[in-house]
Amino acid sequence: MKEVRTDVLVVGGGLGGVAAALAATEHGARVVLTEGKRWLGGQLTAQATPPDEHPWVEMLGVTASYRSMREGIRAYYRRHYPLTAQALRTRQLNPGAGLVSRLCHEPRVAVAVLEAMLAPARSSGRLTVLRPYRAESAAVDGDAVTAVTLAPDGEGADGPVTVQARYVIDATETGELLPLTGAEYVTGAESRAETGEPSAKDTAEPLTMQAASWCFAVDHVDGDHTIDRPATYDHWRSVRPDIWPGPLLAFSWPNPRTLEPSAGWLDPNPDDDPLAVEADQSKDAGTDDLWRFRRIAARGLFAPGAYASDITLVNWPMIDYMDGPLFEVPAEEAAKHRAGARELALSALYWMQTEAPRPDGGTGFPSLRLRGDLLGTDDGLAQDVYTRESRRIRAVTTIREDDVSLAIRGEHGATRYADSVGIGMYRIDLHPSTGGDTYLDVASAPFQIPLGALLPRRLTNLLPAAKNIGTTHITNGAYRLHPVEWNIGEAAGALAAHCVATGRTPHGVHATPGHLDDYRSLLAGRGVPLAWPEIRGY
Repeated sequence: MKEVRTDVLVVGGGLGGVAAALAATEHGARVVLTEGKRWLGGQLTAQATPPDEHPWVEMLGVTASYRSMREGIRAYYRRHYPLTAQALRTRQLNPGAGLVSRLCHEPRVAVAVLEAMLAPARSSGRLTVLRPYRAESAAVDGDAVTAVTLAPDGEGADGPVTVQARYVIDATETGELLPLTGAEYVTGAESRAETGEPSAKDTAEPLTMQAASWCFAVDHVDGDHTIDRPATYDHWRSVRPDIWPGPLLAFSWPNPRTLEPSAGWLDPNPDDDPLAVEADQSKDAGTDDLWRFRRIAARGLFAPGAYASDITLVNWPMIDYMDGPLFEVPAEEAAKHRAGARELALSALYWMQTEAPRPDGGTGFPSLRLRGDLLGTDDGLAQDVYTRESRRIRAVTTIREDDVSLAIRGEHGATRYADSVGIGMYRIDLHPSTGGDTYLDVASAPFQIPLGALLPRRLTNLLPAAKNIGTTHITNGAYRLHPVEWNIGEAAGALAAHCVATGRTPHGVHATPGHLDDYRSLLAGRGVPLAWPEIRGY
């Protein structure tokens, strides 16, 4: 078995993992970054979800490196795509003119930008990327992780690799290293008795997790592009969740904020002005206009004839898979649920192609065409399922509903932390759950990320860098989105490199005011904002 020694091992190449690797290498550490057979970028790329961001993102509230990634995406379009003259001059270019974000774009473009951002560290030898690999086991000595063994995850890997590292960062989508290292962690919904949260459950439900979604991209072009009838289509067509106003496969669902029945519509290729679209979820969630909600290519922004159709990303209520969790269950059951999420997505597409109501009074959109070529797949779906919830460390600091809820905090703003390592903003946004819960979508105050939420209570050299920090089931709904995950990863990578350089420990940095000041100054120097100005949430 091959053995590798390094300063920092980052397991998982999602947004948090990429940010962690960038920060650690930029501060002099040697880093090994691992990922499976998927693209780097996680929810932004392999899971094909355009960035969910707060409305102030163009001015403030994200790290300098995250902003660099966003501007790199725009620069890629300006350099390589046939934009119209007006689109080319638009500083805040939104290639998809989607309603969910001020920067809706093709996932493949983000992959190119992320790879370019990592290229200098790879060229210098400070960064080694091992793909395709998954974590198989871990060696632990007392309260420290000493090594992680990686197993091949498909073709292209030479064989198992054991990586010995001074610091190990878990940037996986579901906190895969936590059970392997024996870290204390929690899953699902905690009880009100444990967290004190007004929206928590009476009793803990570890397997009650947010629905996962297998996303896909479509355009609408001449011809009949109806897929083969999925084997489980009749089942999914008959499903009527108790929390739903009718069938799951329909353009009606509970409004996430009011829970009243919401009537959506699908109008492919509307004759709209994409430059006039204002993506601001604080004013309009935009979820009912399905085509424009997560549109990733607006044909009106490109030279005439460049695009026969807009391209939109389907991450809509009807593909939320609620039948069971994808982890913390036996492998056979997890595989069944992953397959179920895929079948639901394909059934939703087939329903749209054959039975969905059209604006003209007819039924079915057979001209909807899967665009798996844009997602790097042959089957048309994203490379991986969009996972909204992870295992979460039992942390030194746990962020609770009372720390971020606007209804609770009011004019006081979110809890202020002396150990803040970044900031973020998103509503507490929980999708329907595997336990039968409906949406919980309530206002938040712009919040901070405390270092204590990145520190396991016991293990001394394991750091989380994704959705696996010390949040609860409820506050994960605010801390799980793209720019916050990036900030978490950047803080973790910078901390690991800082500890390698100084001989300090993460817990020692946290506990010693002077050491904490040094580390926070390092973050500020990187362009990581540590506090918000006076801004009210939504």
